[in-house]
Amino acid sequence: MKDFSDLIQHRRSIRKFTAQELSEDEVVTLVKAALMAPTSKRSSSWQFILVDDKALLQKMSHLKEQGASFLADAALAVVVLGDPLLSDVWIEDASVASIYLQLQAADLDLGSCWIQVRERMTGAGTPSDDYLHDLLDLPLQLQTVSIIAIGHKAVEPAPFDLERLKWEKIHLNKFGGQE
Repeated sequence: MKDFSDLIQHRRSIRKFTAQELSEDEVVTLVKAALMAPTSKRSSSWQFILVDDKALLQKMSHLKEQGASFLADAALAVVVLGDPLLSDVWIEDASVASIYLQLQAADLDLGSCWIQVRERMTGAGTPSDDYLHDLLDLPLQLQTVSIIAIGHKAVEPAPFDLERLKWEKIHLNKFGGQE
């Protein structure tokens, strides 16, 4: 990408991936981005689990009733965890790290998609976070915020249409605009 504006205009959620694996350099670059994500009071309240095992990715794709099936075809899943014992804003810290991963993936011309885990349920009604705690043997205090599915894009969607920007969502000085 030529600059940040171009990057964010072209970054789209990708749910279809090729079978091509990620290179070691790509994975290291993604991990570095996650580890550079800011946290409140330098708490580093996030942790990450990298999953590239196809059988495990298949099991993880059932963590929600809908919206996670494409995880089975990703080259890599990054489980983004937060530790409420380290920070009262662990959700925000983990969310920022999730976005850093997605932006780094886009910069590498990889596809990614955020899979929401916190406050979601499996098809059987089990909390998705509990499902992952059992599947990945997570320590009790860690909470899953998201999973970022990453892989080589099987589709190339059009960039964001700037004509669709919702300028009405912008307010100046107070809600509803200026007087």
